[in-house]
Amino acid sequence: VQLQASGGGSVQVGGSLRLACVVSTNINSFNVMGWYRQAPGKQRELVARVTNRDGTNYTDSVRGRFTISRDNAKNTMYLQMNSLNAEDTGVYYCYGVKVIVTTPYDYWGQGTQVTVSS
Repeated sequence: VQLQASGGGSVQVGGSLRLACVVSTNINSFNVMGWYRQAPGKQRELVARVTNRDGTNYTDSVRGRFTISRDNAKNTMYLQMNSLNAEDTGVYYCYGVKVIVTTPYDYWGQGTQVTVSS
């Protein structure tokens, strides 16, 4: 199973980016998918996640600005990021969790850099 993240880049404050995470298998096989980010000198934090029933959760700092979604037909998860600010700078990682019987298995994509500057 592979997760391939893309869409990062450099934008100015107030700009937008859309990250994509393409999975090499049926995206519906993941119980949960989401995005983490890691800013320089900080711990990795959960940004947003979406369940296979389309339930979503966001960290407080991005709620109302970011939207996570899944396109089952394309086996792709997205993170639409609007009104970006400098605190959104970091490396963004997509991940997925499969629960087999009762055991969770984590899968991670490589990171994609997001840089927001004024």
